[in-house]
Amino acid sequence: MQEGPNHMADQKSSIRATLGTTAKSHWKTHHPAAGYTKWVEVIDGNIVYTWAQVEAGQNVVLDFMDSELLQLVLTESDLLNKQFHILFDLSCISSISFDYKLSITDLFFNWSPLLGVVSFYNIADSMRIIVETFAAVAPDKICVILAKTYKEAIEQIIAFKAGKLSSTDSCCVNHHTDQTLKKRFLEAIARISWLDMLDEQITPPPPGHHYYSFFKAIDCLRKDLIAKEAKKQTEQSLLKQNFEYRITQMVIKTNAQTEVNKKSSRDMEEEIAALTRRIEMRDMELTKFTTLITENKKRLRDLVDKLDSLEIDPCFKGAITDSCLSLLDNVIIEKKPDIELTMSDSLFLSALQKQFPKLSPRELRISLLVRLNYDTSEIARSIGITTRGMESIRYRIHKKLGLGKHQSIKNFLSELALS
Repeated sequence: MQEGPNHMADQKSSIRATLGTTAKSHWKTHHPAAGYTKWVEVIDGNIVYTWAQVEAGQNVVLDFMDSELLQLVLTESDLLNKQFHILFDLSCISSISFDYKLSITDLFFNWSPLLGVVSFYNIADSMRIIVETFAAVAPDKICVILAKTYKEAIEQIIAFKAGKLSSTDSCCVNHHTDQTLKKRFLEAIARISWLDMLDEQITPPPPGHHYYSFFKAIDCLRKDLIAKEAKKQTEQSLLKQNFEYRITQMVIKTNAQTEVNKKSSRDMEEEIAALTRRIEMRDMELTKFTTLITENKKRLRDLVDKLDSLEIDPCFKGAITDSCLSLLDNVIIEKKPDIELTMSDSLFLSALQKQFPKLSPRELRISLLVRLNYDTSEIARSIGITTRGMESIRYRIHKKLGLGKHQSIKNFLSELALS
């Protein structure tokens, strides 16, 4: 009859009291997804005893081994560099995961020679073949014990510690031919499945033996797995080559595009440079043209001033002055006032030109400036003539608008704009 994990049995309590047990509240790990809590104690100084606490009546599957918890217990028990033993209570354990199997084999091969005995007890029927496989694959220096009870497991470990039991004569070893073959068979399965040792040859019994076909079957499986792995490696190699080829093509394409972009950039820079040179040449031409216009403006202004001072026929003088001012109007570059025409200004000029078609473009602009409250001197400076010349222009505008002697040009233009 299997023992429960509550440690209330008199026999277990007696052994724990006799040998001495170290238990700490933090020597545990919760496994909520699997439905258990792993506990650890240390018995007799170096026997690491572990069990799973589960709800009554439930069986669980061990999901992963608590390697960090084992490390903690060994550290706090000063066993890191000393021989120790492990006792697994498999009560309520129906199976273990593949990761847990790998952890057990890792324990066998990475903790030797410090690990002396690994003992299992309360083994369910569903777990027995797995535990027997652990015993089959374990190194020779490690004694694996399959016990029925806690008492038997502890006695076997104590015997090993006392030198009365070795890995070759423990209860896990049976030299009967069939048992030896079973051990070899389970060892082959463990090497293939858990250790991925596909290159290890499997030695079958002689042909005709009743176990021969089983060994040949497992050896065929081994060879098939080797072929499958080789195929996988070939496929991975082809995928790698294809991936590297695609990367190479992408790099080539990227480099080619980079060169195209560089060429486009150079072409654009050359075009910008050419346009810059053209702009510089046009600027030089414009400077020369502006200088010529300035000189012509000065000559025209001088001519207008001289005409203004001459005592000649007023009509003749006015005609010549208008001609000069018209020429000046075609070449002048206004400096002030610097205004932008609004929509209302454009409508005003359009209406004024339509009503008084005899007004020249110059007179139209001067009329706009008058309406915008620029005085005579400001307008004169802006068009490059004297105030007296500006007064003459205002007089001619006054006449062309048909205004009376005492009518104001500004008031008339303002009223016109409102209408």
